[in-house]
Amino acid sequence: MGICFSRKSAVKKKPSKRITSQSAAAAGSSNRWTRIRSSRKDKFEDSAIHEQALAAAILFQQHQQQNGGASAFDRSASLRYPAGSSKKQQALPRSSSSRARSLTDPLLQPHQLFNQDIKLEDVETSHFVLVHGGGFGAWCWYKTIALLEEGGFRVTAVDLTGSGIHSFDTNSITSLSQYVKPLTDFLDKLADGEKVILVGHDFGGACISHAMELFPLKVSKAVFTAAAMLTSGQSTLDMFSQKADSNDLMRQAQIFLYANGNSQPPTAIDLDKSLLKDLLFNQSPAKDVALASVSMRPIPFSPVLEKLSLSDVNYGSVRRFYIETPDDNAIPITLQESMITQSPPERVFRLKGADHSPFFSRPQTLHKLLVEIAKIP
Repeated sequence: MGICFSRKSAVKKKPSKRITSQSAAAAGSSNRWTRIRSSRKDKFEDSAIHEQALAAAILFQQHQQQNGGASAFDRSASLRYPAGSSKKQQALPRSSSSRARSLTDPLLQPHQLFNQDIKLEDVETSHFVLVHGGGFGAWCWYKTIALLEEGGFRVTAVDLTGSGIHSFDTNSITSLSQYVKPLTDFLDKLADGEKVILVGHDFGGACISHAMELFPLKVSKAVFTAAAMLTSGQSTLDMFSQKADSNDLMRQAQIFLYANGNSQPPTAIDLDKSLLKDLLFNQSPAKDVALASVSMRPIPFSPVLEKLSLSDVNYGSVRRFYIETPDDNAIPITLQESMITQSPPERVFRLKGADHSPFFSRPQTLHKLLVEIAKIP
């Protein structure tokens, strides 16, 4: 993410409806998650899938750049294992909250992540819109996209202005609405009555909040994943500034850019590549860290300073869910819990063992939670 200032404060905790990834099944449905113990062969196959997905993501990025780029990539849903298929589907693995933590979360065969009774016609919408965080791009969701699409979900991952392969100078972004325009343009073009599930990561939380205020009737649910979940009148900078614990690692990693001259306010924030792993990817596979190190772009400064204007009738009418990342060094768990206390969502899930980038460090468990949230009636 970007700015992380802090001062001492004490926040009283209200009792909240908190659900670990282990207990999500009991809370949301009658399904029973069963543990899948991978053999050496399974691990080899998982590694191969990981490499294929990574190669596909890089090839896609190169293809887009060669063809002038695009603000979003949107793949139509293709149900690879339709109803009536003879291919036997296995139950979801038990969440990371009940198994030994490893440094990586193997990317299992997508059909292994679904229960036999998943029926997309039973959910309000099967369309996920994934919104990246500051400095990231649509590329960071490549594992999540693959897993959701294999289950028949439709997935749109947007590149916000000046992010990913969006061809705009980050230093020239002067407002949150300009930064979020690819997302709001997409929602604006949805047919009347069509709804999506918004998933925001990091600064993407503020971005989906902005979109929820503008298009509440087009958002079925909003999922904040290690994300800035702000109150009205609050900026992302305000959110970071309220916390007691200073984040020295974030301060060390920040490199302020002054495209308008050193006498003017910063125009963007870059992150020290040598500190990326410790700050954002401390539980993530080395290959994903390598992908991020060559793909991340500066974070526009003005949108981080902008205070959100959120109303109960619009933003407040959308169902919100929060996925906590307890091993997060960028938005520490204490700060996540403070945001949850100030603006309680419908449910809170804890993705145990996840760093700031759960789409890399815990892709299968994140996927399971997204499907579980989609199914909540």
